[in-house]
Amino acid sequence: MDNNNLVTHNVYFEGKVQSLGLATEKGKATVGVMKSGTYTFSTSSAEKMIVISGTLDVRLPNQDWVRYAAQEAFDVAAGVSFDVTCDADVAYICYYE
Repeated sequence: MDNNNLVTHNVYFEGKVQSLGLATEKGKATVGVMKSGTYTFSTSSAEKMIVISGTLDVRLPNQDWVRYAAQEAFDVAAGVSFDVTCDADVAYICYYE
């Protein structure tokens, strides 16, 4: 069986953050949802996150908090941790480099 044809399901923070992995024309990606809360993520590769729905407050390393609304994007370097917080449900897509 070709694993590239499988959709992967990732669950984080007791199910409050979940994503589905897929292959896109831009490469590996995940489409996910976050329930309201504050979360810290770590990256193993560079990422581009695009907010699809809702508002996400993000604090990248050595930076202040920045608010991203639907259709806005931000880049995260490989090998770092970053914080996010949301007051309501957020949907996002994340592309991995």
